[in-house]
Amino acid sequence: MRPPAAAPVTFQAGCGREWSLPSAEPDLAYTEQAFPECPGCLHRVEPEGTLPFCTLRPVGTAHPFAALSGLSWPED
Repeated sequence: MRPPAAAPVTFQAGCGREWSLPSAEPDLAYTEQAFPECPGCLHRVEPEGTLPFCTLRPVGTAHPFAALSGLSWPED
């Protein structure tokens, strides 16, 4: 028996562009960098030893570090 096909999910890049495709992944890496603003985009990740990418997240989900925005750090 085959596993059920993944449902279409709408993913969004940092620039606001959206792609809808079947996926069960929590996020995707967009490596094409085909848009003129991609080289200077603040959401671009440039890891050592591989291609730069943008993380595509499902529309409506918080950034993985969003919970950190409410932390209060003690002053030294």
